[in-house]
Amino acid sequence: RIREGFALVSAMHISASVFVNDHESGLWQDILKWLEETIAPWSPDRYKHNDTGEDNAAAHLRSLTVGHEVIVPITAGRLDLGPWQRVFYGEWDGRRRKRVIIKVLGE
Repeated sequence: RIREGFALVSAMHISASVFVNDHESGLWQDILKWLEETIAPWSPDRYKHNDTGEDNAAAHLRSLTVGHEVIVPITAGRLDLGPWQRVFYGEWDGRRRKRVIIKVLGE
């Protein structure tokens, strides 16, 4: 029922992301390849964080790179995204139960 305002969408876990991008399969392949090969390969021996007994440092780095929340404008009662934009959830670890929180503010 909000006509004008904002929606905050946030991943409530540090090894996940929420982001806005284009929903196109070639771009998705590029993003995943970039994260997996360039930004944070899943290579447990590579990261100091994994010396603590965890092995998910790559998931933390991917989340840090992509971001964990977005704010989307609401105009005339609808999310005001560009024609190809969508809000996405990126799960970089997958071993723990996670949640997303959505807060809406406006008139």
